[in-house]
Amino acid sequence: MTSPPPSAGPSVDLGLDQQLCLALYTASRAMTGRYRWTLAGLGLTYPQYLVMVLLWEDGPSSVSAIGQRLSLDSSTLSPLLKRLQATGLVTRTRATTDERLMIIDLTDRGRAMQEEASHVAGEICASTGLEMPDQLELTEALRTLAVQLDAATRRASTTHSESSAI
Repeated sequence: MTSPPPSAGPSVDLGLDQQLCLALYTASRAMTGRYRWTLAGLGLTYPQYLVMVLLWEDGPSSVSAIGQRLSLDSSTLSPLLKRLQATGLVTRTRATTDERLMIIDLTDRGRAMQEEASHVAGEICASTGLEMPDQLELTEALRTLAVQLDAATRRASTTHSESSAI
């Protein structure tokens, strides 16, 4: 197996504390931990909360659409949705137009939870210590970063596949 081609960018020697990956990882863990504490009263995990927010915004959605929007694969999403169904927050039904599609919808209890959860976003925002314009700017920068990293990974994968086929 050959190693990926070297980066076209300049060589940079960064210490552990200057690594972007560590800063993102620790920030992600801290954010998830903060959500865990806030969501405990609702009986939701962080990924379950994300699904609920998506359904509150978009309404009934296919499992594949939920997975794509939240960047979750089906092996993570399916058990999560089954647990939400078991708690009476969502329904899972086959689409009438295509039985391969599973449609997830809120129950009355799931819709009512939106009001119960209305404090969550504000509480988390306040926990960051950032003003709303700064939070929105950071959110956009992180989305851009994710898109760029995904594209770079696809390019590297394609380049690697092409070079190993030679």
